[in-house]
Amino acid sequence: MGQRRPHRTTTRGLALLATGAMLLTGAACTSQKAASSGGDSGGKIKIGLVTKTDSNPYFVELRESAKAEADKSGAELIALAGKFDGDNDGQVAALENLVQQGVKAILVTPSNSTGILGAIKQARDKGILVIALDTRTDPESAVDATLATDNTEAGRLEGQYVKAALGDRPPAVIMLDGTPGGTVDQQRHDGFLQGIGLAEGAPQILGAEPTNGDQNKAQQAMENLLQRNSSVNAVYNINEPAARGGQAALQARGLTDGVVVGAIDGGCQGVRDVQAGKYAVTVMQFPKKMAEQGVQAGVEFARTGKKLSGFVNTGAVVITDKPVPGVDSKDTAWGLQNCWG
Repeated sequence: MGQRRPHRTTTRGLALLATGAMLLTGAACTSQKAASSGGDSGGKIKIGLVTKTDSNPYFVELRESAKAEADKSGAELIALAGKFDGDNDGQVAALENLVQQGVKAILVTPSNSTGILGAIKQARDKGILVIALDTRTDPESAVDATLATDNTEAGRLEGQYVKAALGDRPPAVIMLDGTPGGTVDQQRHDGFLQGIGLAEGAPQILGAEPTNGDQNKAQQAMENLLQRNSSVNAVYNINEPAARGGQAALQARGLTDGVVVGAIDGGCQGVRDVQAGKYAVTVMQFPKKMAEQGVQAGVEFARTGKKLSGFVNTGAVVITDKPVPGVDSKDTAWGLQNCWG
């Protein structure tokens, strides 16, 4: 968060990422190692993956996609994760672990875009290719390449949709944010405000609270915010788990009618939520594309020394069954065919 974070109303891209099996030891992180025939790596190219958590469905999908691509390429994926979104220490320990295991490339979704820079530098100094997935580092040049959604654009698309869906009604917005200090979280937040046409701190924003992208925390945050002001008609969500939590709190208070709820992710469950009317829109990302291209780049580097470089935008698509003027979108039937594909 997965960040892993846009601006025009165009549709684009497809993406996803990856897996591992077999628990490894690691003090501050969860780890999994891909099993290989004969019980060892058999001389396979080792590719490391470090995600923000191993429980968020987005990062589970990313991991499984990376594992599938590694198997297809004859490589071994070693997948590690922080214990929670924001666990920078866990991710640093995971990178150090992967370096010790002799990986040729590391794919990482940074929880803290600056806190992990030292561990990334140590890996690159040892000749390891490091690619950021989903979330940019700060500076972006700290890694060899980045494969990610343009998260400012994703937020802007969510905001543009919500604004158009409100019609003539002035916005009264609650914002269920992600993790304080997270690059993706800030980019999506800022993009949403740009899309809906509000400045930070505008009186139309009834309140904002961090949720770490967690459904239970989002539900509690929404409950807290509604106690202060229940005249909400629009909700920004950092991701789909937050949207589900916020929607549960709205429903418990009988406040769902007339409230336009947006989300970002585009997981299959999220698309089904939109189809069921739990929230109006989700902005689809493509983690499979991130994962596959990341593994492919790692394997090519190990075999030829060629490095992927720069930022690669893997796309964002608005998914809704209630299209609005001025915002390009696909319906949930298309979304279910392409969710995290």
